[in-house]
Amino acid sequence: MLKTIFWDFDGVILDSMAVRDFGFEQIFKAYEKSEVDALLHFHRINGGLSRYVKIRYFFNEILNSEISDEEVLNYASRFSDIMKKELIKKENLITETVNYIKSNYDKYNFHIVSGSDQEELRFLCKELGVAQYFLTINGSPTHKNILVSRILETYNYSKSKCCLIGDSINDLDAANHNKISFFGFNNQELNKNDLSYIENFSKFYF
Repeated sequence: MLKTIFWDFDGVILDSMAVRDFGFEQIFKAYEKSEVDALLHFHRINGGLSRYVKIRYFFNEILNSEISDEEVLNYASRFSDIMKKELIKKENLITETVNYIKSNYDKYNFHIVSGSDQEELRFLCKELGVAQYFLTINGSPTHKNILVSRILETYNYSKSKCCLIGDSINDLDAANHNKISFFGFNNQELNKNDLSYIENFSKFYF
């Protein structure tokens, strides 16, 4: 019986993809559209990766250039400023997920593990009125594999009673890395290969 749920944030709790697309377009508006489009493609198929990884990918793999740690942090800060302004709108919340969380947070141990910047993530959860439903809210730059591992160790959770709910292959990788169950959501690409998949939270029970 499952007792602990690790939740991804973007695409599972918050419908944020379009806003994050906009954020990358804004911070890289000085570059060619084709180059930014290539980054957006990478961003969309790697939703669980942090912006720090994506910014480095843009420079290293798309532009074939170097970028310093300081420059990465500068771009990430500009990106975060846009997110804090645009993502505090409650209409971006995924209603069925939030309703499930509100109805069940006293029955399970809930933790957020996200590729989003941790300080920004905690700000958004507070502004959106969902922070109180989670024991911890965790984000980048720490990799999701490590976030899950640390929580498992800190709380001494039994892995057989834990699962991760996410919408990307990176979420699946984090679950597999830590040997816990995985449930896909909001991404039909995950609804195959014998993976467990949540079609609708209103009909979902552990």
